[in-house]
Amino acid sequence: MNKFDTLFGGKKPIIAMVHLNAMPGTPLYDAEAGIAGIVEAARRDLIALQAADVDAVMFGNENDRPYELQVDTASTATMAYVIGQLRSEIAKPFGVNVLWDPMSTVALAVATGASFVREIFTGTYASDMGPWTPNAGQAMRYRDRLGRTDLVMLNNVSAEFADSLDRRSLADRARSAVFSSIPDAVLVSGAITGEAAEMSALVSVKKVLPNTPVLANTGVRHATVADVLKIADGCIVGSSLKIDGDTWKAVDPERAKEFMRIVKAARGQ
Repeated sequence: MNKFDTLFGGKKPIIAMVHLNAMPGTPLYDAEAGIAGIVEAARRDLIALQAADVDAVMFGNENDRPYELQVDTASTATMAYVIGQLRSEIAKPFGVNVLWDPMSTVALAVATGASFVREIFTGTYASDMGPWTPNAGQAMRYRDRLGRTDLVMLNNVSAEFADSLDRRSLADRARSAVFSSIPDAVLVSGAITGEAAEMSALVSVKKVLPNTPVLANTGVRHATVADVLKIADGCIVGSSLKIDGDTWKAVDPERAKEFMRIVKAARGQ
């Protein structure tokens, strides 16, 4: 078993997002609510997701729009503080994602004891944030220097808010990423947060990576999750579990429970 299967017990996991409110210093930060407000909103979402029996949770700074490729230290530090405040209440495996900064993501994982990370580690993109050239070698070496060779690395090979400047097919880019950067799983995304990847994209990537976990990273919904899990080895879900399916609202406990009911039926549980 690879590190991904060891962490998730060989099942097709549902990794649910705890979308943190905007960090200090970012345009959408709520100074009146302050950091205490970030903690409390995250706590409510965490409690709802764990009550729905998701397989894992992931903390991300989706509200830090417009995004940066080198994240302000205050964002990473605040995320570490928030997760630290919740650490005793986290009952599931958890991961972190600092958009869109692989080095900060790895550092945050080490600081908080996260089991996995999600990021764009490979490729070259034209993006809303400008030219985007992540460095997988640098990030992997940083992980090892910080003593976390056990950290499960989820590599998103179809960047959101961007277009690949690499003219190879998505399947070829995914296959090459696995060969060259050795991720523990590959993620396939839609164009932006909350939008689904094409099923044909999932099929093409899984076909060339039969021995590597391939997950749907965005836009999986109640109506589609059963079909997605016939192809993918799991999924990351955020928007579908929110009130009205709105990315920027709080988790809806009943939507989350219904989603997991559908998932468990699809997994034969």
